[in-house]
Amino acid sequence: MTDLKTPTEEQIDEFQAACPHESMLITTDSFEEFSREMSASLKEFENNDQRASNIVDIQGKSDVPGKNVDVDGSGRLTQLSNSESSSTLSLVQTESPNDGSSDCDDYLHDTEWLNKQEHVFILSKAGKPIYSLYGNEDKLATLFGVMQALVSVVQSNEDTIQSIQAKGIRFVFLVKSQLILVAVSRKKKSVQQIQMQLTDVYNQILSTLTLSHMNRIFEQRKNFDLRRLLGGSERLIDNLLECGKSDSKISNNPFIFLTHSVRILPLTSAVRETITSAIQSNCSKIKNLVFAVLIANNKLITLVRMKKYFVHPADLRLIFNLIECSESFKNGEIWLPICLPKFDSNGYLYTHVSYLSDDCQACLLLLTVDREAFFQLSEAKKKITDKLRRSQTFKAINDAMQKDINLRTIGIPEIRHFLYKSKSNAQLLCSEVTMPYNTPEGFERLESLYYGIHNRIHSNNRPLKLILEMREEEIMLAWVTSGYELYATFEPMIDNNTVITLVNKLLSWIKKGEDVLFILNAPTF
Repeated sequence: MTDLKTPTEEQIDEFQAACPHESMLITTDSFEEFSREMSASLKEFENNDQRASNIVDIQGKSDVPGKNVDVDGSGRLTQLSNSESSSTLSLVQTESPNDGSSDCDDYLHDTEWLNKQEHVFILSKAGKPIYSLYGNEDKLATLFGVMQALVSVVQSNEDTIQSIQAKGIRFVFLVKSQLILVAVSRKKKSVQQIQMQLTDVYNQILSTLTLSHMNRIFEQRKNFDLRRLLGGSERLIDNLLECGKSDSKISNNPFIFLTHSVRILPLTSAVRETITSAIQSNCSKIKNLVFAVLIANNKLITLVRMKKYFVHPADLRLIFNLIECSESFKNGEIWLPICLPKFDSNGYLYTHVSYLSDDCQACLLLLTVDREAFFQLSEAKKKITDKLRRSQTFKAINDAMQKDINLRTIGIPEIRHFLYKSKSNAQLLCSEVTMPYNTPEGFERLESLYYGIHNRIHSNNRPLKLILEMREEEIMLAWVTSGYELYATFEPMIDNNTVITLVNKLLSWIKKGEDVLFILNAPTF
């Protein structure tokens, strides 16, 4: 492993592909932001619902009656009672009282369960089981009790437990105002990376309940079984934790989380402008419309926003996760509330969700503070679809959905895979996952490599700018500048000078195509 010297300013200027335009996304650095969150006291988390509300702020600027803005969590249950009743009922009916430690002992003697690379558990502060990534959480009640006891003992000394390490296994804790999230990992992830993953899971729960609603529930009943309100949402958490890991498909989704960014569907600037214009012309006069988001294949096509308001990449990940997990959305128009915790953790944005058409599987989401706006947004969606069809934009979207960045096509097959994050607009560019990483085992190794080198270059003790690691099976590069982050794997037999030449060629290609590969403006209504 070689730690190279920091590049000169001339080298950085030569390689840099920074974008001077305003971004539509909040572009804070993931590690810095997370460190600030973790340094906040538990009391600050508990008082989180006292912070200023973006939704109330928007309401104050509109003519919408107060009843149209839900900041107390009640709207979620009313709005989704019909669609979720069956799954919730099924969950309640299958619950059974724990009859002691025997069920837990069954798991603790199950070799397959014990050898899982990662486990994630969620429990209330009172120790009530809520979720387990593997196994029935009811049968793990004793284990949940041990976790709750560990948190309580440390808190009694006015401290917060972070992690325990034993025999190559990390037990990582994330203690929030009402919940305890615990990950058990054999993977080579840092404590901070695992805590960030648990934060994503916590945000997924808030997207269903809102923070203020959850706080009130536990204030009234400390032993409340939160699963009664999360019925049907477990699949969202499962997918968030296992994204990119299915046997049938390998994707770059885990790297969106790692880099706190968003992937973009490559389109020419003319096509993207046509799409954006269609949304703006049909939505600009709709009051209280906060965001319009068009996505396909877990990639962003465009995002139009209300002036002054921006989207955090973590919130967009929740939107992508929802669409990826909901095949039923393809069957018609859906109207549902969703909480975006980074935007406003205490209220819902009411969301019209629909795919453009049977012959263009891009999904349009229109998010508003007005719960009565369904028919108005439905009409706007029809007009947007008609305009895009007339402009023959569907073909361009469909063609882009079928393509991925192939390094052989670019002319640099010596690079096996790369991640490029544009820091100025929080957008991520990834190459196609190919040999030797296009199997579940190979991809797991690639993921481990990136997590390891990402952790080292962002180390709190010794942050670096450039790492070149010579390994037996590949060469790894990590390079962080003021404008971008680049992570790449190379064939193992090339020398340092060749690595520099290949990186030059890759960055030149990215710079040349940046108006296709990235969204370089921040359109508003």
